[in-house]
Amino acid sequence: MTHPRLQDFAMSQFIGFWALVFWLPSALADSGQPEADLILRGGKIVTLDPELGEQQAIAIRGAFIERVGSHSDVDSLVGAETEIMELDGRLVVPGFIEGHGHFLSLGRAKQVLDLSAASNWEEILGLVAEAARNAPPGQWIHGGGWHQEKWDSLPEDSVEGVPRNRGLTRVAPDNPVLLTHASGHAAFANQAALEAAGVSESTTDPLGGTLVRAPDGSLTGLLRETAAALVERAADASESGSALGEWEARMRERVRLAGEEALRHGVTSFHDAGASPRDIDLFVKLESEGALPVRLYVMVMGPDNEQLDALLPRYLMPSEGDDYLAVRSIKRMIDGALGSHGAWLLEPYADMPESEGLILEPITQLEEAALIAARHGFQVNTHAIGTRANREILDLYQRVWERLGISGHDARWRIEHAQHMRPSDVRRFGQLGVIAAVQGIHCASDAPWIPLRLGKRRARETSYPWRDLIDTGALVGNGTDTPVEPISVMASFHASVTRLDSRGQAFHPRQAMSREEALRSYTINNAYAAFEEEFKGSLSPGKLADVAVLSADMLTVPEHEIPNIQVDYTILGGKIAYDRARD
Repeated sequence: MTHPRLQDFAMSQFIGFWALVFWLPSALADSGQPEADLILRGGKIVTLDPELGEQQAIAIRGAFIERVGSHSDVDSLVGAETEIMELDGRLVVPGFIEGHGHFLSLGRAKQVLDLSAASNWEEILGLVAEAARNAPPGQWIHGGGWHQEKWDSLPEDSVEGVPRNRGLTRVAPDNPVLLTHASGHAAFANQAALEAAGVSESTTDPLGGTLVRAPDGSLTGLLRETAAALVERAADASESGSALGEWEARMRERVRLAGEEALRHGVTSFHDAGASPRDIDLFVKLESEGALPVRLYVMVMGPDNEQLDALLPRYLMPSEGDDYLAVRSIKRMIDGALGSHGAWLLEPYADMPESEGLILEPITQLEEAALIAARHGFQVNTHAIGTRANREILDLYQRVWERLGISGHDARWRIEHAQHMRPSDVRRFGQLGVIAAVQGIHCASDAPWIPLRLGKRRARETSYPWRDLIDTGALVGNGTDTPVEPISVMASFHASVTRLDSRGQAFHPRQAMSREEALRSYTINNAYAAFEEEFKGSLSPGKLADVAVLSADMLTVPEHEIPNIQVDYTILGGKIAYDRARD
């Protein structure tokens, strides 16, 4: 028989225990100890903060990280309303930052024909024919993602490795058709599209572009670089001719589709590599409504230099913490893509010896734009792919900085893509402070045919020199150039650390990144490249609670398992924006 006093003691302990449980949250609040809204615990938290390293748990309050540490460090912030996510050993990393993509184009790619899986021209004609059967006469048919180097066959009458548009005209005689190359640097138009744009055999090549012709002088329908803009403008005019409400509804749908795809891949911030003033005005409106699904860092593109000088003061929007739109850079293009023979090279193409590629904008005009941008406090981000293009832009940046008396390390100007460079130019990135905004996945996609364009020696010496860039002190950011490539972080990360192409062959693997370097290139490096390292890129107290929870450890799993890693949760500003279980 239990003594009555022991019974009283036991009862008092029981009551005391539950009183503590119910009192603790209010006591924490009364003592000024902040309560967390969300706690992630029981996993591997890779903070990328040198003072914190790897931890067990993270506490989030509002849109920001409150604390990162051990379970005991973080559990003290549990309150009555705190949501707790048990990680069960999963990996937690900073939300991924897409370092170079095209946001509205990503959404648009979900609205047009996807030609990326086509294995030959006949398959593409079949897709276009089906679309034409369902479209009223005169309606434009758009598609994208085709790449002739990935086909298993070509028509016998092909010109420069690309079909003529006869078949496209045959299957869609009453509908203008415009099919964009996977690189985004060429397009294919049928006869109705050429006529709608006023393009004929008497039309001359625009600066920086080529209307590809057959030996008899007739147009093939292939439009390289700026030549594609001749037809794109006609298509845009048709689209813009719709009622304003219809245009905005279409754009809002693109924003929604792009945001969903980004969040599915753990992307919480997106560097939009080229938006027109009209696009930016739409983004401003959506941000004011709380309708931007991810955070955007936007590069102004489109106006000529006179307009640029007038517009930039209006569009200067540096990052201010928990905002969804930052604008403080411009985007220019000096050359095109290697796949379409548009990259500007120091030596002729191996498979087109009469050409060294294309220059899309005169150097003097580019330099004037850089001076305008610097005067208004804007970063300059220039597309450069070929060896000549990269050298010219490095020279241009150096001239401007010397003229203005500013440091390149402070200016943080970028070269977008930075794909093919002579070793002497690679060293200049680190010396000058130029950021290399690369896309790991491009290496995997391009590797099978790079030697065709450059020859084996140049491919080895100049292509995707990431290891050398990093070793010489350059900051390297990473991305996918979506929708040129899928926005898959894991695919680009895998390519960055293995350099394996679609055939499973390693393309000069000495230039691969380490896994930690590749992770940093997708997080803190991209934050720095957008002047946002104060708010993003690492899981540090006081920074934004933008977080990706992964199904497996991208830093330790066998290499062949990396592409299979899934994003289980994407947390944006402290809220779960994507849950794979509900997808």
